[in-house]
Amino acid sequence: MKTTSLRFRLIVLMGLAIVLAALLQGALAYRNALAEADALFDYQMRQTALALRAGLPVDARAASPLLPPEDENHEFIVQVWTNEGLRIFESAFGAALPQMAVLGFADVPVRGTTYRVFSLQSPAQVIQVAQNLQVRRQMARTLAWRTVWPIALLAPLLALAVWWVVGHALRPVERVRRELAGRSAASLAPVAEAGLPQEVQPLVQELNLLFARVQQAFSSQQHFVADAAHALRSPLQALKLQLQGLQRAPDEAARQRAQQRLAAGIDRAAQLVDQLLLLAREDAQQGARSSPAPVVDLAPLVAQQLADLAASAQAQGVDLGLAEGSAAAAHVRAESASLQVLLGNLLDNAIKYTPTGGQVDVRLALLPAVPDSPAQVELRVEDSGPGIPAAERTRALERFVRADGAAASGVPGSGLGLAIVQTIAQRQGGQVELLESAALGGLCVRVCWPAVESA
Repeated sequence: MKTTSLRFRLIVLMGLAIVLAALLQGALAYRNALAEADALFDYQMRQTALALRAGLPVDARAASPLLPPEDENHEFIVQVWTNEGLRIFESAFGAALPQMAVLGFADVPVRGTTYRVFSLQSPAQVIQVAQNLQVRRQMARTLAWRTVWPIALLAPLLALAVWWVVGHALRPVERVRRELAGRSAASLAPVAEAGLPQEVQPLVQELNLLFARVQQAFSSQQHFVADAAHALRSPLQALKLQLQGLQRAPDEAARQRAQQRLAAGIDRAAQLVDQLLLLAREDAQQGARSSPAPVVDLAPLVAQQLADLAASAQAQGVDLGLAEGSAAAAHVRAESASLQVLLGNLLDNAIKYTPTGGQVDVRLALLPAVPDSPAQVELRVEDSGPGIPAAERTRALERFVRADGAAASGVPGSGLGLAIVQTIAQRQGGQVELLESAALGGLCVRVCWPAVESA
């Protein structure tokens, strides 16, 4: 499909508009001039007929000179008839106006043309004054052309004016084009919107939003590479040492222990890779959704996660369950898959750091609206583990940060569990808060979302 520049389109369209306006002006001028000529000449014809109403002598025809037959450029033709039908006066030879005239004004076809005829009857005679309508139309065309020809003479100046106006109007667009053309591939800074016309500002705003999304995707990719390099360095080094220990094992018992340590290291590395990929996916999806998230009931998701991790908690000797009084239904606007990941990380962390014989409680509640806050859905996961000191709770939500108590517990970890929870909660419109469990003495993770009505 052939494309043309916006400048060319505007110049052509404005040129066509000028031509159409000139033609319309000419047509209106012709119409007005013709109407004025009709009114003026009709008045003159009537006055001429009234001037002859007193009558003419019988020998007036002989006394009045007639125009030669070939001269047909006269404006008015006057004929006077007696009431008996005798023509006694004729201003133009061979006009041949009809004898039986219609009194008043009438358009009469004569010799292939049309005459405007005014007929007046006096007591002794009938007076006819006629004019060829071509005279009036020629006069109207002359007046219309006199109106249009200045525009035709000024057409080159109008074209230059249109070219300058279009170029001046498109100057901000040209500025944006030059700015974008001079950028490097890595430059994603927003385009300045100052001085842009209102029609172009939405386009530049959407372009800036696209730049922001691309910048966020680049940042997420860079963070993932940095996180992966930082997190995988130690596990890979540990796996290398464990492999060397397996190769140097002096006996079967030592070989068995080295194999077990190597298998455990591989499991930890696989879990770390899974967490990194999950975190990268959540970062990539941050802000990517343009439509509102669906409405999800959080209660069945909590029950499903409790059922899935019941065997793991039982194997570790941890009492895992849903606290009494929890809400039977709690609707939030979020993605079900992300909520399952969030719940899985919270419960897995609580089970890992709770000692044998400990307890993990999950509570789901609906908080009514208060003057400073709308209605909310609250999720609490409490455990009887070592907890996190108040001074370390803010940093514990960062990536690759483990509290001192968690590191001293001997439980393997990478410091990504709570970071994943924080990322998912923020993306789903929730807030994460780390508290001390008043009932169990360990850590209490509180996540809140705005409550919505069921779909």
